[in-house]
Amino acid sequence: MSDDSEPEQSIEDMLLEFDDQKGLIRDRSLLDPNYIVAEDRIVGRDSQLQEVTKMLRVALGDNRPPNLFLYGPSGTGKSLITKAVCKNLSRICESRNIRFGTIELNCQDLDTLGIAVYELASRTANEGGVSVEVPKHGVATKEKWDELYRIVNENFDSVVFVLDELDMLVGRRDKKEPAFSRLLYQLSRAGSNNDLTAYISVVAISNDTKLMESVGSRALSSLTPEDVHFDDYDANQLQAILRRRTDAFYEGVLDDDVIPLAAAFAAQTHGDARKAIDLMRVAGELAEREGDAHIREDHVRRAQNKVEKNRVLEVVRGISTQKKFCLYATAAVAAETDAETARSPIGYRVYEFLTDAIGSDQYHQETYVNKMKELTTYSLVDFERRSHGPSSGMFLEFQFGERPETILETLREDSRIGSVSPDEVQSVVRAQLRHKT
Repeated sequence: MSDDSEPEQSIEDMLLEFDDQKGLIRDRSLLDPNYIVAEDRIVGRDSQLQEVTKMLRVALGDNRPPNLFLYGPSGTGKSLITKAVCKNLSRICESRNIRFGTIELNCQDLDTLGIAVYELASRTANEGGVSVEVPKHGVATKEKWDELYRIVNENFDSVVFVLDELDMLVGRRDKKEPAFSRLLYQLSRAGSNNDLTAYISVVAISNDTKLMESVGSRALSSLTPEDVHFDDYDANQLQAILRRRTDAFYEGVLDDDVIPLAAAFAAQTHGDARKAIDLMRVAGELAEREGDAHIREDHVRRAQNKVEKNRVLEVVRGISTQKKFCLYATAAVAAETDAETARSPIGYRVYEFLTDAIGSDQYHQETYVNKMKELTTYSLVDFERRSHGPSSGMFLEFQFGERPETILETLREDSRIGSVSPDEVQSVVRAQLRHKT
């Protein structure tokens, strides 16, 4: 049979068909978790908003604001509030002829201190409407620092450096002090060394509540940050956040149970507002693609599965085969416990069964534990040290940031793991849990 027949509908017709449909989402920017919303949409963070505002507002008097350390779980408003306050600061400073700049840098994908300094120089130059005059590679880090100072001095009276996910900037492993500590030291000392005539201050943002314990004593002494803690949003606060963004949708398209359900899902995963907002966006897009006139509870449930699975897929796609085996075995244990946690000795015995069944090389228990510890950097799993009592040894108890079932379902897409019967794994897990020590 020939395949040369005309398609039933052209690509252009399919694209334009959307114009004929009544859309559900009116303003997609409000469903972008990183969008800087107006202050009347910031909910559940009154005390943190006041603290950050009061400490940064001294820039309005052409003075140097204090350094800040904002810490707490992901999606709890740290970056949102910093951006909102700095945006208002910038507007007022401009009216007073104060050259104020906010330089934002996410440290997640930065490898070394030199790259971080260059990125700061590049973003500062962009904010000032000028060019960087040193190359990214091939010059000493000191030259990059000098270029950063030059750009700041020539274009600003005051600059706030917002360093998001600062704990991810570890740098070269042959250095005794992590790169983020050296970065903070240089920034906090620049004014006293006469390298800068402009005022600079640092807002360090991290999910790691103990980050400052890893900062060197010299850096901490010169930085002396003011701490602002952000705790998890509860379900009621998440509902309020989502209700402040209902005008992202056309009137009347949201069923009454959509927002409470989306808030409840997000509250289960550490009170993350970004997840709640993203969940609403995906639910709306699912309903639109299916041509539905309303966004219903079913759309939210399917969006939850899709969001979780997409995130886990993104993470596990890049990890080694052995890490997948470790993660699968541990998640299989957590899926069978009420608290969705897994003790390392039990996880290791299930790992032994899994690798035997697959015919794979097998780690010793210590290596298994180390591989699971490494997975904490992906925010899929965390752990605490536990003990059965003074007469027994220590073990690690792993907790999961996503539903263990989602992790298992995603990992089973690997043909090696998929070749092992889930029922067999479940049977082994239950046997180990009955005989746990």
